[in-house]
Amino acid sequence: MKIIKFKDKKKYRYIRKVIIKDLILKISIGLHNFEKKKKQRVRFNIEIYTNSSIKPDNNNLSSIVDYEETIDKITSITKEKHHELLEDLAENIFDTIFKNKIVKNINLKLEKLDIIKNTESVGIEVSKRKDE
Repeated sequence: MKIIKFKDKKKYRYIRKVIIKDLILKISIGLHNFEKKKKQRVRFNIEIYTNSSIKPDNNNLSSIVDYEETIDKITSITKEKHHELLEDLAENIFDTIFKNKIVKNINLKLEKLDIIKNTESVGIEVSKRKDE
């Protein structure tokens, strides 16, 4: 009897994500009149999952999500206009980040830090995924 040896092919499954943790921006947000007159601090926590089959490449920066560029875009979105709802702001952020073709999933947590007494924060947490 002859024994056949198979080559051991290692296959890996990656989950890659870019993390932006505790970004705090002073922005114009809220339904109430007093919120429309004064900017307030909002904390952003974001996890951006990318296409794991695309290998990061130093010579091709489109193979990654640039966290600095992402922060700049979020800052720009918050300066463009007053957002009445955190949910509206979240959708604008999703639309912007999903323009990068390698982004597959985003977890986003937005918290108002100074709006309700006796709380550290109030806010929303939303996840959105591209359907393939």
